[in-house]
Amino acid sequence: MSESSHLIGARDTSFRAGVLSVARREFRAYFDSPIAYITAGAFLVLSGAIFMNTFFLNGIVDMGAFFRSLPVLIALFIPAITMRSWSEEYARGTFEILMALPLRPYTIVLGKYLAALAFYALILAGSLPIVVMLYTLGTPNLGIIIASYIGSVLLGGFFLSLGCFLSGLSREQIVSYVLTTFVGSLFVVTGIPEVVDVVDGLLPSLQIGTWLYESISVMPHYESFCRGMIGVGDLLYFGLLVGFFLAMNEMTLKLSRY
Repeated sequence: MSESSHLIGARDTSFRAGVLSVARREFRAYFDSPIAYITAGAFLVLSGAIFMNTFFLNGIVDMGAFFRSLPVLIALFIPAITMRSWSEEYARGTFEILMALPLRPYTIVLGKYLAALAFYALILAGSLPIVVMLYTLGTPNLGIIIASYIGSVLLGGFFLSLGCFLSGLSREQIVSYVLTTFVGSLFVVTGIPEVVDVVDGLLPSLQIGTWLYESISVMPHYESFCRGMIGVGDLLYFGLLVGFFLAMNEMTLKLSRY
């Protein structure tokens, strides 16, 4: 093996080790804060209550009601997960220490993001008893359930990347929460048919509401997964948005160092 191959392999190992080290640190930190437990508990209680209410009213053995409620709940609860990502580093005075570590900014960004994603996935896994319950009562469509869970992870992943980026712009956690909730909600409400109709009605010739729905909103892409369809375009949509906001997060970190 050539010397260059050894160097590439060493860099890859160092990168993985750095990302995992940051991710482990951040993941453990979530369980040191009562906000994490409150967020997880409230998210699962509300989403479960919405599902059970619809389930008992309609008697349909599927998880459609649960997954339909997720975009709004995610817009409200994901910011509570990400608001501490960088704001807390600033508040505690550990940002300079973190930046002084022999790690590149993108390594730290990715480590923090993966920790938040793992924590969100753990919360989402708390809904799996619903799947078990449905299978004891009937035969739900497993393909649609799996696709919906994939869409839920991607939707949450997008909001997490947005939240991490906006957390890096503020030294106050509450400001980070409000910013993330506001911006994230725009991605959701632009996909609500009633909102699209109202915005289109303001300037019928421009059809701005329809343009926002087709080009910006997360809803048509997320709803494709909820229908059991995993499309390349929808995967690219979420992948590109996550990549964009993580890159923006790295850029703001580099600027903050000077």
